Amino acid sequence: QVQLVESGGGLVQPGGSLRLSCVASGFMFSSYAMSWYRQAPGKERELVATIDGVGGSTTYANSMKGRFTISRDNGKNTLYLQMKSLQPKDTAVYYCKVRRFGTEHWGQGTQVTVSS
Repeated sequence: QVQLVESGGGLVQPGGSLRLSCVASGFMFSSYAMSWYRQAPGKERELVATIDGVGGSTTYANSMKGRFTISRDNGKNTLYLQMKSLQPKDTAVYYCKVRRFGTEHWGQGTQVTVSS
């Protein structure tokens, strides 16, 4: 079955950087677009970025443009999110997601906390 496992979250000071990873299994990873979402306390889950199957096309939420970079390594079945210039407003649980045959599959999430 489809499995998505995120890692790489943690506590970081404002202005710092983190790289999140999402290891996928149970499906042909390179055939599907992948996305990162995040959910802050008391807020709805929001889209962060999406990348196509071959990694040639990416889109970002406006507030993340220039600070976050989504990428993938199809040889490792792994999705990445490089985050820089992190601010307290970026504190959230970050999730990866794939949509296959009309069904959305989510990982368990990884917590990112930006605080001094």
